Amino acid sequence: MKLGTYIIIIATVTCGAWAKVDLTTLPERETVQLTIYNSADLTLVRESRPLTLKEGANSLQFSWENTLIDPTSLDMLPKAYAGQIEISELVYPARVRNLGLWKIDSEVSGKVPVEISYLTSGLTWRAFYMGTLTADEKAMRLQGYVVVTNNSGEDYENAQTRLIVGKVHMIDEIAALARRQYPYGSPIAVPRAPAAMAAAPARTLARGAVMEMAVMDTAAAKPKEIVKEGLSEYFLYTIEGNETIPTGWSKRLPSFEADEVPVVNLYKYEEERYGPQVIRFLSFKNNAEHKLGETPIPGGVLKVYRNAGGAQHLSYTGQSAFKYIPVDEDVELSLGAAADIVVEPRLMDHATENYRFDSKGNVAGWDDVQTYRIKVSNTRDIPVKIEIKRNFHTSYWKLTNKGDCGAYEAEDLDTAKYTLVLEPQTRRTFEYVVRLYQGTRQEDWRK
Repeated sequence: MKLGTYIIIIATVTCGAWAKVDLTTLPERETVQLTIYNSADLTLVRESRPLTLKEGANSLQFSWENTLIDPTSLDMLPKAYAGQIEISELVYPARVRNLGLWKIDSEVSGKVPVEISYLTSGLTWRAFYMGTLTADEKAMRLQGYVVVTNNSGEDYENAQTRLIVGKVHMIDEIAALARRQYPYGSPIAVPRAPAAMAAAPARTLARGAVMEMAVMDTAAAKPKEIVKEGLSEYFLYTIEGNETIPTGWSKRLPSFEADEVPVVNLYKYEEERYGPQVIRFLSFKNNAEHKLGETPIPGGVLKVYRNAGGAQHLSYTGQSAFKYIPVDEDVELSLGAAADIVVEPRLMDHATENYRFDSKGNVAGWDDVQTYRIKVSNTRDIPVKIEIKRNFHTSYWKLTNKGDCGAYEAEDLDTAKYTLVLEPQTRRTFEYVVRLYQGTRQEDWRK
């Protein structure tokens, strides 16, 4: 733990002034739990410490110097001696920065376990994934990781780490509250505030946040695993065991691993959308049939490799970012341009015919007839599936195929889609003639 955050126990000798005080050595944290949100710069910290109290009035001093702790969220709860210990208030001495003082009335003396909780900024996490395709690319080994980064100004040793997926509504920024000179504004600006100290009227709000987000602690075990729970609109991932995350450091933690996840590889060509390149897509479903589906998958970046055979060599295939994937949802990820699959369309003939004229002799309608030749090449060592879309910029058209291309599908009102499977190291050529009905010729098309 850094010196920026410290706790001191003070025995009150007189009521009117701080006279002689007894200071106790700061007890080490017995446990610490971090609940980190990925949608906001927000972390809930819960610390367990054994504090030494004296019978009667005690004061506990807490400093958040050089940290990003929100002082307005500080809360403390005794974990033993119910009804014998009262935490009466938390005050902030005027003209003293980064310091709060709890007033505690105790009917017992000795060590008392307490839980101190607060919100802090500067702790973040992100997910990333590694996918390893089999040689035939019909299945993938999927490994998930999270990277936790600590820039909070505070070291957290042997911390239980919990990750929250989901949106959280924020009124204030935690970092801004941490840097404010006075937690609730300047005490001088409040006429009825005591000259020596400014009280914290909303102290119990932090406890409400703690109770809303708290979940039963998960015991550590060997080996590590991720315990996953649903919390209304949030989803909680608890990393089993404890981790030490010093400030200024990042740490990679394993999330999950799934073998033999069935996947579909699909190459897409659509000039208006992707330009002259063929784009490779990888798809799978987050369900039990695909060896997944127990929980949602947090959004992140997937880097895909292919098992290249001997000595477990891997070849890089591509990567894609994706958003949160709910259970039973399909996901299709773009892995970028594919150099080993080529689609070359060429306009072979263009003519106009079937003119229609209006009452003044002007051209009012005609047919635009275009003939295209499409060459498709697969230089890979495995079969590939290719989807070719042709857009016609009008919803009035008729298409006739020539060559070995199979039937087309009308993808929508102005798009035809061809789906081809090419064997390794092969090329296929086909042609089509499309008749586009322009102007008043669209009426003839309807007939």
